[in-house]
Amino acid sequence: MYTKSFEIRWSDLDANRHLANSSYQNFMSHTRMAFLVENGFSQQELVKHNLGPVVFYEHIFYFKELKPEDHVKVSLELKGLSADGMFFQFEHNIYNQRGENSARCEMMGSWLDLNTRQLRELPKHLLKPLENLSKTEDYKVLTKEDTRKFGVKPKHLNEV
Repeated sequence: MYTKSFEIRWSDLDANRHLANSSYQNFMSHTRMAFLVENGFSQQELVKHNLGPVVFYEHIFYFKELKPEDHVKVSLELKGLSADGMFFQFEHNIYNQRGENSARCEMMGSWLDLNTRQLRELPKHLLKPLENLSKTEDYKVLTKEDTRKFGVKPKHLNEV
């Protein structure tokens, strides 16, 4: 399992003097990007393919608060991947220094062609590192329908 460790900084706290929601997201995002960079998804490689990652959603479940004196370890596992790599789903768990699970996050995303602004498949040589990432027990092969499983659609101001 891929993990990344972090110290909680003063700037990571909220008004309740525990880890702020945005800090959980930053730690998880940093963990994902560190894995990707270490596995061939450098900025140079992304620019070469005009490719950028996009997030569809992040669902965070909080179990135990984290305070300034805590140290955290963030895991990354593959929860789902489409056959062509266009869609991916990751699961993160955040653990305190005692190994207690403080939070879990499920996120889903895709790859954006930065020229056409359309979603696209992942180049084959970049698909392999994702396929080799440790998988969750409920891992599945994703389809486009999985990206719509919550049925949430935009509601524009003129429709309210």
